[in-house]
Amino acid sequence: MRARDGLLLLGSGTMSIDRFGLSAGTIRLASGVSFLVDPLRANKLWGDPEEPTPTAQLLLRSMGYRDALIGALLAGAALRGKNTRGWFLASAGADVADLVGGLSVHSELKPSQQLIGLGGAVVGIVTGLWGAVRPARRTGEAPEPA
Repeated sequence: MRARDGLLLLGSGTMSIDRFGLSAGTIRLASGVSFLVDPLRANKLWGDPEEPTPTAQLLLRSMGYRDALIGALLAGAALRGKNTRGWFLASAGADVADLVGGLSVHSELKPSQQLIGLGGAVVGIVTGLWGAVRPARRTGEAPEPA
């Protein structure tokens, strides 16, 4: 393996790791796992200082499963050198749903929730769309030197 070039030797062929896809997938996976392991703490991290109702806890866990699944599949595709565009679109779509839901209760959110929750969704949408439309590296093309 030549880590400097981002190449992974697998059998007799080489595959290029999608580093951006791996990073985005790992972040989404970690966020999802945090909502599964400790939804109350994760909810506070995202700007809500109060304890959520049982129904809200159910939704937090559902969001955790969704994010962990999308993140794991995005990271897995990136590691295998597979096309990640569809997983980036799924990631952006999840964030669009979060943004639309957040905007519907915007006036009821505390400023920290507006900034972190809605701002995070916007960053996720931009990241997902960029990941889906960015130029593809041609097979066999060496990465640009750092």
